Amino acid sequence: MHEFFVSALAFIVLIGIMVVVHEFGHFAVAKLCGVRVEAFSVGFGPRLFGIKHGDTDYKICLLPLGGFVKMTGENPGDEAPVDDPGAFSSHPRWQRMLIGVAGPASNFILAFGLMLLYFGWINEVPNIKTATLEWVSPGSAAADAGLQPGDSFLQLGDTSNPDFEAVVNLTRNSEDKVLPIVVSRNGQSVRTSLRVPGKTSKSGFELSQTGLYLQYVNGPIGVDQTVPNSPANRAGLRGGDSIVAVDGHPFHTVDPLLDYLQQGQGKPVALTVQRNGVTLPPTVVRPSEQDGQWRLGFMAVPPADPPMHQRPLSFVDAVSESREFCADNSLMIVDVLKKLLTRQASVKQLAGPVGIAHAAGQAAETKYWAPKFGLAAGISLNLGILNLLPFPILDGGLILLLLIESLMRHDISIVVKERIYQAAFVVLVMFFAYVSFNDVAKLTVFSHLKP
Repeated sequence: MHEFFVSALAFIVLIGIMVVVHEFGHFAVAKLCGVRVEAFSVGFGPRLFGIKHGDTDYKICLLPLGGFVKMTGENPGDEAPVDDPGAFSSHPRWQRMLIGVAGPASNFILAFGLMLLYFGWINEVPNIKTATLEWVSPGSAAADAGLQPGDSFLQLGDTSNPDFEAVVNLTRNSEDKVLPIVVSRNGQSVRTSLRVPGKTSKSGFELSQTGLYLQYVNGPIGVDQTVPNSPANRAGLRGGDSIVAVDGHPFHTVDPLLDYLQQGQGKPVALTVQRNGVTLPPTVVRPSEQDGQWRLGFMAVPPADPPMHQRPLSFVDAVSESREFCADNSLMIVDVLKKLLTRQASVKQLAGPVGIAHAAGQAAETKYWAPKFGLAAGISLNLGILNLLPFPILDGGLILLLLIESLMRHDISIVVKERIYQAAFVVLVMFFAYVSFNDVAKLTVFSHLKP
C-alpha cells in the first residue's frame, strides 16, 4: 500500500509538472501573438480557486493531472466571431504553428534545464574507495591488457590506489594514450598497461569503450518484471527473482550482463536464479535480438544505492553533459515506434501511466537525485517528441493540418476537421486503454497468478 501511494503521488507530481510546462509554452506564445487565452488551468475538472486577469482565468482545478490552456476559436466547431482578431483561427497560420510548436519546445527546454541544474549544482558520483572490475569485455582494450573480473586497481597512471571516480576520470582524460596499470589479483600485484581507445561515437566517452565495467554494488540483479513472451518470461522468471549468476559469472548490474549477452551473439545461457531465498536449478535461456542487441527480456530492480558524494561540474562541462543526455534520450520514443511498425517489438512492451507511475515511485524512494532528474528529463523529452508526431489531436497533427491548408491555400472544412479529430480521439482512447491494461497485467501480483 505504501508503494502504491508513493507511486501515485510521484506520478501526479511528475506528469503535472511536465504537462503544465507544456501548456505554459502554448500559453506564452499565444499571448505574444495576441491570441485571446480564456483559461490557463492547473488541473482538470471543477474550479477550486483562481484569479481572473484581463481575458484569462488563471485557475486551480480539482483533478491534479496536468492542466490545459483554452484559447478562443482553438478547436474545430468553437464559436467565435468571424472577424474576432483575438481568436486563434483568425491569426496567420505561421503564428498558429508557432503556438503548436511552443508546447513541445517547452518540454525540451525543461529537460535541458533539469539536467543542467543536476550536473552544474549536484552531479553525484560514486564514493567507492576501491575500484574493482565486475566484468571485462572480451576482445576489448582491457582484455588485450590482460585485465580480469575481480581485479582491483592499485595504480592507474600516476595515481596510487585510485577510487571509482578516479578510474573513470583518468581514463576519460587519456583517450588515445597508454596508461600503466597495477592491479591486485588473488593477493598478488600484476603490472600491465591499457591503451585507451579514442572517441568512437558522438556521445561522451564511456568507460565501457575500454571494456572495463567497474563494480559498484554487491548484490545480484533483481528482476522487477518480465516482458511478455520474452525469453525470460518463457523461462519462468518472475518479479521478485534474483539472477545470482549467468554461466557461472556473478553479475551485479545490467550493463555488463548485456555486454556478455552481446558477446555470445544469441548463444544460450544458464541462469542461476534465487527465489524467496531458495536457489533454483540452473535455467537455460536463449536470448532474443532486438535492434542489434541481445536481451533476455526483463526489467531489473534498480540496484541498491552505492555511497555517493556531490561533485558539481563547471558550467561548460554541465552544458556539454546536458546536451549529450538530451541527444541520447530524445529519440527513444521514435525508436520504439519504429520497432512497433517493423514488428521488432510488441505493443505489450510499452509502458503506460501505471508503468510510468511505478518508475516514478522507485525514483522517488531512492535517496539520491540522479534517478529523479534523469526520469523527469527523459519523460519531458519524450512528451515533447510524442506531441510533435503528425497525429490529429496532438500538436504535430495541428501543424500538419496547417501545412496542408497552406499548400491548398484555403481552410479545410470544419466538418472534415471535426470527423478527423473524433476518429483520432477514439483511436487514442483505445490505445491508452490497451497500454494501461498491459501495465496492470505486468504488475508483480498478477505475474504470480497461474492460468
